[in-house]
Amino acid sequence: MNQELLSVYAPVLTPFNSDLTVNSQRFLSHCRWVVDQGAGLAIFGTNSEAASLSLAEKRRLLDEVVASGIPASALMPGTGANSLEETVELTRAAVDAGAPAVLVLPPFFFKPASTEGLIRHYGRLIEAVGSDRLQVVLYHIPQFTGVSITVELIEGLRRCYPNVVGIKDSSGDRENLARYLEVGDGFKVFPASEILLGETISKGSVGCISATANVNAKGMVEAVVNTPKLGVADAFAGAAAVRTLFQQFPMIQAMKSLIARELGSNDWRTVRAPLVELDAQAEQTFLAAIDKAGFSPWALEKAA
Repeated sequence: MNQELLSVYAPVLTPFNSDLTVNSQRFLSHCRWVVDQGAGLAIFGTNSEAASLSLAEKRRLLDEVVASGIPASALMPGTGANSLEETVELTRAAVDAGAPAVLVLPPFFFKPASTEGLIRHYGRLIEAVGSDRLQVVLYHIPQFTGVSITVELIEGLRRCYPNVVGIKDSSGDRENLARYLEVGDGFKVFPASEILLGETISKGSVGCISATANVNAKGMVEAVVNTPKLGVADAFAGAAAVRTLFQQFPMIQAMKSLIARELGSNDWRTVRAPLVELDAQAEQTFLAAIDKAGFSPWALEKAA
């Protein structure tokens, strides 16, 4: 029996050392904090700078997460790559580690990508992994990939592969999100922000995979839990305000700047090229806005 998925996942930030190597200790510490707040771990997502991580780095981090005692049930690793072979390898490793689901980008170099070509790619992935425990959550982020995941593609896949259980929609297109919600038959829809989750939870969205779960996981989980009692507007008001604040800035860099200040660790600001850190003025403006809003995400352990 396939495991149930959580309502909130963080595309976990990847901390780097000053020499641009991954800081595994800080990564694991951050993963533990997210899980302690009740959210899951979409490691190797966009906000993880996954496109700047090698397959070997991802395999090592996945192994370290599981070995550290973090429950595999909290995982939804991003495993998609242009190479089918690499996608299969990381997906198989995630399934073997006990992850209930994987988040899979479409191959995005050769465009336009036809529906038939995408069905072949995802179908061969599922067949190669060959596990009844595999649950695939498609990842729609056309502003980065240039590839649309259409309802036609979803329905074509689901006719042959019940392993395709849901989608993360990062398009920001409300009409497109509404089309996904009409797929029905147990298909799970995860908007990429808590604002859009609040707008669509009554229409069938099951949760969100949101950048700001890196800093406000508890607030987002509580919003979902409190919706039946408080109603959507009141339950999501706080989480939506936090999201609105962060999305005025480059979100990866902004979240890293906040964590760096909280921990007193300048290395947390480090991003891999082609990204660049917030400049001094932008960081000052961002942190001043955080302080004015009175947002304090957590009491971080100074030794992390």
